[in-house]
Amino acid sequence: MTTALITGSTAGIGAAFARRLAADGHDLVLVARDTVRLREQATELHDRHGIEAEVLTADLAEDKGIETVAGRLGNRQNPVDLLVNNAGFGNRARYLEAPMADELRMLKVHCEAVLRLTSAAVEAMRERGRGGVVNVASTAAFVPRGTYGASKAWVVQFTQGAAQDLAGQGVRLMALCPGFVRTEFHERAGMGTDNIPKWMWLDADKVAAAALADLARGKSLSIPDPRYKALMGAAKLVPRGMLGGISSRTGRKYGPR
Repeated sequence: MTTALITGSTAGIGAAFARRLAADGHDLVLVARDTVRLREQATELHDRHGIEAEVLTADLAEDKGIETVAGRLGNRQNPVDLLVNNAGFGNRARYLEAPMADELRMLKVHCEAVLRLTSAAVEAMRERGRGGVVNVASTAAFVPRGTYGASKAWVVQFTQGAAQDLAGQGVRLMALCPGFVRTEFHERAGMGTDNIPKWMWLDADKVAAAALADLARGKSLSIPDPRYKALMGAAKLVPRGMLGGISSRTGRKYGPR
C-alpha cells in the first residue's frame, strides 16, 4: 500500500484527489490550515475506505508551514509515494489593485512552496527509484492574464522542466491544468461566477480521475477535458499580442465581479 500527500486537501480538487486515492486503497497525509476540517476528513475517509489518514496542519504561505510539510516528505522511514501540490488561491483584484502583500503570499504558495515541496519529495523518491508528483496549475497558465496566470505558468514550466531532468529515474512529474472547476476557490476569493457559461465548468472528481490516469501514462502535462484541450490548442495559433487582448476582454466578461 502506498501513501499520498495532498496539500489543500479539505476542499475542491484536493478533496477529490483524497476521495479517489482513498477509494483506490492509498493511505493519505492530508495537509491544510484548518485542523478541525482535516480531522473530519481523515475520519470520514478512514471509516469509508479503511485507509490510514494522517493529519498535518500547515499554512504554506509561511516558512514554518512549508518546512513542516517538507520534513514529512523527506521521512525515509514512512515514505510518501505521491505528492499532490494542490494548495492555492486567487486574488479578486487585478494587477496594481491587489495589495502587494497578497500578491507575494500567492507567489509563496504557488511557486516557492511548490518548488520546495516538490524538491523534498523528489529527493526521497529518486533514492527509491519510484514516485510521482502532481502540481496543480491552471489553463490560465497559457494566456497572458494577470499574476495568477503568471504564477501558474511558472508551475507548468518548472514541472515539465524537472520532469525532463528526472527522466529515466523512476520519478514522474506532471502539471495539471484544469479550467473552471466547481470548488470553493471562487467563493473564497470573493469572485462571482454567475456570468461563467455552464459548459465551461468541470467536475472535481472527474478532474482528479483524469489527472491520475494521465500521470500513469507518463504525461508531464494534463489538460483533463476535451473542451479545454481544444481551447488551449486554438490559443497556440493566435498571435501573442492578439491573445492578450482576447484574454483581457474575456476576463472582463467572465472574470470576477
